[in-house]
Amino acid sequence: MATKVVYFTVDGKPEQAEFRSDDTADELKDTFRAAAEANSDDILKLYNTKGNLINISPKLPENTPDTRYKLEVVALHCNDNVLATQFGVVIKDLESRIEMLEKKVFVENGEIPPVVGELKHKVEHLREKLEGVDHLSWLGLFKDISCGTSLKPFWDKTQSIKKTEEHNRMVFEKFKKISQVQVTDEVREYLRKPTFDNWQWDDPEMIILLRQMYIDLDLVSKFNIEMNVLHQWLYEIYKNYNQVPFHNFKHCFMVAQMMYGLTWLIDLRSVLDDVDIFILLTSAICHDLDHPGYNNAYQINAKTELALRYNDISPLENHHCFVAFEILQKSHCNILRNVSKEDYKRIREGMIRCILATDMAKHNEILNNFKSVMKNFDFKSQEHKSLLLMILLKVADISNECRPMDVAEPWLECLLQEFFNQSDMEKLEGLPVAPFMDRDKVTKSSSQIGFIKFALLPLFEALRELFPVIEKDIIQPVRAALEYYTDMQKALEEEKKKGREAAKQRMDKDVIKSKIQT
Repeated sequence: MATKVVYFTVDGKPEQAEFRSDDTADELKDTFRAAAEANSDDILKLYNTKGNLINISPKLPENTPDTRYKLEVVALHCNDNVLATQFGVVIKDLESRIEMLEKKVFVENGEIPPVVGELKHKVEHLREKLEGVDHLSWLGLFKDISCGTSLKPFWDKTQSIKKTEEHNRMVFEKFKKISQVQVTDEVREYLRKPTFDNWQWDDPEMIILLRQMYIDLDLVSKFNIEMNVLHQWLYEIYKNYNQVPFHNFKHCFMVAQMMYGLTWLIDLRSVLDDVDIFILLTSAICHDLDHPGYNNAYQINAKTELALRYNDISPLENHHCFVAFEILQKSHCNILRNVSKEDYKRIREGMIRCILATDMAKHNEILNNFKSVMKNFDFKSQEHKSLLLMILLKVADISNECRPMDVAEPWLECLLQEFFNQSDMEKLEGLPVAPFMDRDKVTKSSSQIGFIKFALLPLFEALRELFPVIEKDIIQPVRAALEYYTDMQKALEEEKKKGREAAKQRMDKDVIKSKIQT
């Protein structure tokens, strides 16, 4: 087995480590933790000679003693064991001691001196402060923004589809606590990349990052959005995403983040005006509001209220638009209340057009219309620009396969879970079941190969004709994903073939044995 040797420093002390090519990222990190005498809860960061953050993974390039990496123990999670190590005391023990002291003093003196109450208050304050350290995590202290996720998909099928008021209140309280802290330049830069890993960020942190998008694109100043109104709007958006496996707030964030990333990658602000940029980002955030986890086919076949209300015409997408503008009707979260009537009309029309375009039933029609104007595309043409905005949102909406596999694959698992939930319900209700949603017929690889070949690549390649710069960051990862799932499918088919051959051999042996016995 091939091995690698890497050289690095910890607190200025030279170290070296040897690892095998088949070691996992966690095994490699354990080696670094041992060298740094770090706790298992500690977060490690590795820098190259240029000071750039690099991925701690088996793909880590070999180096020399003259080009040592720099290993830092950046921060730690505040649990009781870590507190004991760092501060020489376990908070729970301290609270227990104060409680015992309180009882003893009361028994001996018949009353509690004020100093004991003050001490108790200070310990409670210390606990709150330490527990609040994780509010700084989104600054980059606890986030390994150089490598893949170590977290699992969040979906728990025992959850209710609607968030509870208590849950929403807790999220908003944490959001308020961290809202005064400035996002670091490192995180702001990472937020612009298609490789962004959502699995390392919790909901309040993602709300903060959505706010940062509006700030860094100058939308707050250009549309005169009051910060407290933006906060309330983002919170209302959060509340109106359901707890379904895929079409949830995290999906909303990832679509918005890809749209934000494309804005910087392509430099959309050089070819589109502020209203167009606002339409794109806001549509991305609103595009799946109140999604029930069951697609349009189910809505129509089951004759749901949404299908009846919208006459079987894109019932979900029409509903998403309705909820988006219903939220904007509330004065305390109307981020459009300071725009002109003309801009409001244009924004509303643009958002409706873009969100309705995310109905995959319209995919080929919209893509063909876009291709028809590509040769003579005119950024001054409203028709051409409208098509471009629809295409951009569609790209962002189905862009998971542009991301690293350890980010994208958990999203596929969430999507398949939502599909399987629907197909199970359709079977129970005697409704038509799409083969690509049937848990008895589909696999991860089979679900992706056709989708990438016939939906993703044609769409992304059409956009590349207008913006060649997306080739490296958008097109190439999708091709790599297609190769990955194609190899996976071949392996599955080979395994099935071996299974059939083994079964045939067993059957032949049984026949021979039976003939001998007779």
